[in-house]
Amino acid sequence: MRPTDACHAHGAPEDSRFARQHVLEEIGPAGQARLASATVAIVGCGALGSMQADLLARAGIGRLILIDRDIVQTTDLHRQCLYDERDAREAWPKPLAAARRLKAIDPAVATDPVTADLIAANAEAILRPADLVMDGTDNFPTRYLLNDVAVRTARPWVYGGVVGTLGTVMAVLPGRGPCLRCIAPDLPDATSLPTCRSHGVLNAAVAWVAALQVSFALRILLDASEHEPRLHDLDVWRGLARAVRVVRDPACPCCGHGRFEFLDAPPDMTATVLCGRNAVQLTPAAPGPVDLAALRERLAAHGDAAIRGALLEFASGDDRMVILSDGRVLVLGTTDVALARTVLARYLEA
Repeated sequence: MRPTDACHAHGAPEDSRFARQHVLEEIGPAGQARLASATVAIVGCGALGSMQADLLARAGIGRLILIDRDIVQTTDLHRQCLYDERDAREAWPKPLAAARRLKAIDPAVATDPVTADLIAANAEAILRPADLVMDGTDNFPTRYLLNDVAVRTARPWVYGGVVGTLGTVMAVLPGRGPCLRCIAPDLPDATSLPTCRSHGVLNAAVAWVAALQVSFALRILLDASEHEPRLHDLDVWRGLARAVRVVRDPACPCCGHGRFEFLDAPPDMTATVLCGRNAVQLTPAAPGPVDLAALRERLAAHGDAAIRGALLEFASGDDRMVILSDGRVLVLGTTDVALARTVLARYLEA
């Protein structure tokens, strides 16, 4: 329990941090204590994830697990509310920058920053402490992996996506309603989906989607029995919202037949096209620490190599890569996975 909540169990002073939530019928002192004892994992600390973390911390969630593979860049700042110019200038990993900001907002919040790519090999271990999981990702393979973990471990999670001025939200309570694959059994073709790079993204749309996700998360943590499964479609530009009731599909490959195809996938290098980055991330099957100094010496024979914080930047002609200290590689300037693998092999697998 947070230190500030112990003395508020029987009512909150008018000037206390959570006084306005203590008087909310939906929360009250008892509910505030439950939130203070809860652990929430946020997968992806970009636009949606940083807004989720800000709202959850301010609402009094006791512990936040912050998971992301990326660093802060200047182009993130218009929509990723936890970060500033300093974070971008210093190329801080997003989980560490988010944790630093959240501690400044409320020192009582326990933060566990995890600078890693969530993949099948580590997903269950990273998410095990969480009472609930928030989707702040930008790709469907990771969402389907989250869905597998949630269904297998009976852990609720809140799906959310935003592109342009549009957003989608659905809370998943395994065993009590449909999972993501009940409504979308097959992985969408990434090349056919709009992205924030191709269609842009409105920061107000991010805020609306994240706020609805957080509202559902708080409701679930306080009383999961009150939740009715619905898929919410939002258009913040036109001020439109639609909620469609969704039901569990007995033929669902995941929650119906118990096939966890994304969680049980054989180890292999994972390729992810990064939303809005014109880049492909390649993650080894067994990520591990990389000696960036030694790698810089090796790559210097082929082009320009420089270490910036926890990453190494490399450029040779049209080939550009960013190598992170946990073994992940971002191949820049392309969304072609095959080409990205070729570039990687050209310099790192010879």
